[in-house]
Amino acid sequence: QVQLVESGGGSVQAGESLRLSCEASTYIGSVNCMAWFHGNPGEGSEPLAVISVRSGRTTYDDAVEGRFTISQDKAKNTVYLQMNSLKHEDTGMYYCAADTGVGVCTMDTYEYNVWGQGTQVTVSS
Repeated sequence: QVQLVESGGGSVQAGESLRLSCEASTYIGSVNCMAWFHGNPGEGSEPLAVISVRSGRTTYDDAVEGRFTISQDKAKNTVYLQMNSLKHEDTGMYYCAADTGVGVCTMDTYEYNVWGQGTQVTVSS
């Protein structure tokens, strides 16, 4: 079973940028979809961005469209989330997740069966 490890979180000022990384323990070419979620304790996880590993097609939540970019580097078994123009409300835990099944990639949380431990992002206003 693939394992995921996120990194790149930290504390920044509003308007600044961060790049999160999610490294998989196996070749991500065998994974169907990869996604980034945002969550805070007691509030569940909200999907931010999804990428089809095979096609590279991406989908974004309206709240981050134009500010965040999901990308992949198959040679490094890594998926990234470039976050620009960060806002205070972007504060929280960021989780990487994988769908190891088949089918169209969606932003449905229940599609993703492998999750990383998360990395904290704090944006000061």
